[in-house]
Amino acid sequence: MTALSIRLRKHFITPERDFLLDVAFESTSQRIVLFGPSGAGKSLTLQAIAGLIHLDEGEIVLNGTTLLDMNKGIDLTPQARRIAYLFQDYALFPHLNVRQNIAFGLKRGWWNPSKHVAHADIDYWLNAFDLKPVARQYPGQLSGGQKQRVALARALIPHPQLLLLDEPFSALDMALRQRMRQELADLQSRLDIPMVLITHDPDDVAMFGDQVVNLREGIVQIHDAGSISPSRQESRSTP
Repeated sequence: MTALSIRLRKHFITPERDFLLDVAFESTSQRIVLFGPSGAGKSLTLQAIAGLIHLDEGEIVLNGTTLLDMNKGIDLTPQARRIAYLFQDYALFPHLNVRQNIAFGLKRGWWNPSKHVAHADIDYWLNAFDLKPVARQYPGQLSGGQKQRVALARALIPHPQLLLLDEPFSALDMALRQRMRQELADLQSRLDIPMVLITHDPDDVAMFGDQVVNLREGIVQIHDAGSISPSRQESRSTP
């Protein structure tokens, strides 16, 4: 059972906005959804968990391991946290083919895999996500669903202990969105990897919200998945 404890505080001051992110929650759920409108702080929370932004105060403990404790001077690098991050736009490298993009996740830091890079884990994910027929194609030649599967494979190949997903279905049409939801749900159950997913879509909450963290103006409330109706409409953008 996954145990995740989060306490994050960051004051953002820009010419456009004065915003305080003050998020705290604990969970033993395998599927956590951060839900809320545009500007609520969902993406900022995900970036903080991944170690991509520096906080004013904070603690993150995952399965008994302290990833961040500002009071004790502990702040593991994003690589050392072993957390996979699936960006909203997938962030695939346009000059690398599918095999190379997946291979990129095998090593820490920047490297340029060869076009014919060979590794058992690459072949596993190519087969698992039905990507073998497009292994030599480039991101510009792929469908939206294929791009998402490549990005997921790249995120999962280093065997992370937590998967973060930033609006993973927002760029897909309705039919593909429904299919990819089911694919991701099946994959997560098969791999038994905990995930934190951010969304504005109540249908995502219905599928993945074992625990729902509802954010409003940087402040958090905890809800059961059933407390958010799939018919409710939210803004489609995320901070």
